[in-house]
Amino acid sequence: ASALVLLISLALGGYYRFLGHQQEGPPHDAMGASSSSTDLAPWPPEGNTLPFATFAAGCFWSVELRYQRLPGVDKTAVGYIQGKLDNPTYEKVCSGQTGHTEAVQLTYDPKVVTYEELVTFFYSGWHDPTTLNRQGGDAGTQYRSGIYYHDEAQRKVAQAAKAQVPNAVTEIQAAGTFWPA
Repeated sequence: ASALVLLISLALGGYYRFLGHQQEGPPHDAMGASSSSTDLAPWPPEGNTLPFATFAAGCFWSVELRYQRLPGVDKTAVGYIQGKLDNPTYEKVCSGQTGHTEAVQLTYDPKVVTYEELVTFFYSGWHDPTTLNRQGGDAGTQYRSGIYYHDEAQRKVAQAAKAQVPNAVTEIQAAGTFWPA
């Protein structure tokens, strides 16, 4: 059943990208703040008081699905991060010229799941953190492995976890502007 759910998720994601789906609205800073609450599906979630975590591990649809299944993950959004172009489109990100990576930003309840557990899950074998700019059949800088931290404690956890993975090329940086897809 999980393979079917993944296939449906990937198919829908491809369909929405084919249609040029792009959520309109303002950018979101490293802490997830937005200057507007008029988006159809606002990100960050209105009234959110939970911490953020941001991960990149290839196509964001499959990464999102994996994190959505974890107890303690409250809400998720797919989008683009770490680039130099405001409000990027899928086509521009795929050109390799914007510097963005496909990522999942999520909110989580630290009483249920810790940031360390989220990072451990990231390295649990479902993506290859030792391959630069490629995950499976997806190739390009937008598919790089990355952990984008939102505070100093997250940075320390991410760096310590990466150090335990031989030959890891995972990018660990402060979270830049997150643009929902």
